[in-house]
Amino acid sequence: MSAVDSTLISRARTIAERVARSEGLEVVDVEWRGSAGRGVLRVYIDRPDGVTHGDCEVVSKQLSTILDVEDFIPGSYNLEVSSPGLDRKLSKLEDYHRFAGRKARIKLRQPVDGKQQLTGRLQALEGEVIVVEAGPQTLLRIPFADVDSARLVVEF
Repeated sequence: MSAVDSTLISRARTIAERVARSEGLEVVDVEWRGSAGRGVLRVYIDRPDGVTHGDCEVVSKQLSTILDVEDFIPGSYNLEVSSPGLDRKLSKLEDYHRFAGRKARIKLRQPVDGKQQLTGRLQALEGEVIVVEAGPQTLLRIPFADVDSARLVVEF
């Protein structure tokens, strides 16, 4: 990701968080795809009891107005505001606490027990260490700093 993209995402996230907070929502993630003049800005919002289409619409309208006034995104772009979905990203330390008991797929920066990717049930958060049940009677303790990416696994 270029420095320009990082700056754009950071500014958009700051504005989106302000708008979301005013509606009792949280920003889960902000993504920028494409290039100047043809980009897509995606903002994922959530709350403990889930988001509605109406929530996405309200945030989209408010955010769009502010982004138009601020005018820091070069050229034209599409703004998409949506729920993070059932297989949402786990990007903040608090996410691992919030979703304890749920199954997650975790990609690591460094292998743990010979694995760089694992799927297991989130058990607890001990400071900045994630405790994952990776199998019967197999608990792994993974420092948050060692997580490259993680997503919830959809279970039916």
